[in-house]
Amino acid sequence: MNLAGKTILMSGGSRGIGLAIALRAAADGANIAMLAKTDTPHPKLEGTIHTAAEEIRAAGGNALAIVGDVRNDEDVAGAVEQTRAEFGGIDIVVNNASVIDLSRTLDLEPKKYDLMQDVNVRGTFMLSRAAIPALQNSDNPHILSLSPPLNATPKWLGAHTGYTLAKYGMTMATLGLAAEFADAGIAANTLWPATTIATAAVQNLLGGDKVMAASRTPAIYADAAYAVLTQPAAGYTGQTLIVEEVLAAAGVTDFSGYAAVPGTPDDRLFPDIFLN
Repeated sequence: MNLAGKTILMSGGSRGIGLAIALRAAADGANIAMLAKTDTPHPKLEGTIHTAAEEIRAAGGNALAIVGDVRNDEDVAGAVEQTRAEFGGIDIVVNNASVIDLSRTLDLEPKKYDLMQDVNVRGTFMLSRAAIPALQNSDNPHILSLSPPLNATPKWLGAHTGYTLAKYGMTMATLGLAAEFADAGIAANTLWPATTIATAAVQNLLGGDKVMAASRTPAIYADAAYAVLTQPAAGYTGQTLIVEEVLAAAGVTDFSGYAAVPGTPDDRLFPDIFLN
C-alpha cells in the first residue's frame, strides 16, 4: 500500500512533526487538509499553514489550508466539509495538534491546564468524531493520534501532572474510538517516540542545543506514521505504537540517519519517554 490519492485531515501541521508527516504522505501524491491557527508568521516560530501548504505541493501532494481552531466546533465541522468538498472524502485523520506545558502542579496556570485539555483531549475526540461519517466510506480508514502509551508509574504521573493527563487523554480517546468503531473497520491507534524529537518546542522547553543534539529528526516520526497509515485498517487498531518499534517491524535497524545533529552518537539523553 501507499498513500497515493488518499486524503488526510490533520490538526495543526504548520511545522515540526505534523508537517514532516504531511510531506512524507505528499511524496506519494496524497491530499492533505490542515486545520491550524497559524495564518500569520509567529515571531519565534517558523512556518504558517500557508507555507506548509506550499511545501506539500512542492513535495508532490495536494494541500488545503484551513485556518481555524480545533477547539471550535464550527471550525471542526467546517474543516470536515471543506475537505470532503475539495477531495471527495476523508481516509485518514491525524490528531497532531497539541499544547505542551511541563509546569509542576502549583505552577500550572488554570487557563493553561484548560488549554491543554481543550486542544489535546477534546480536539482529538471532536475532530475524529466529526470525520467518522466520511471515514466510514473509505476503503482503508485510519485515525492516528500523536500521544504516548498509558503509563501509571509515579515517574510520569508526577513529572508534570497537567500535561501528562492531557496526553494520556488523547490516548484514551483514541483507544475508545478503536473499540467503538472496530466493527466499522476504522483503525484508531496512537504513535509515540522513544526519544525526544528535534522540534522548536523541544528546543525551547527542554534545554536548548544540548537536548536537540540528543534528539532525532521529525523524519523518524513521519516514516513511522507512514508505515502505520499504509497498513490494512482491518485488525490493525487499538494499539499504542512506538515509533522505533514500528520502523523495526518494517525492517529499519539503523536509526543513526535520524540524528538531529549529524555525527552524534545514538545513545540519547532522554530515552524511553513516557515508556519506563
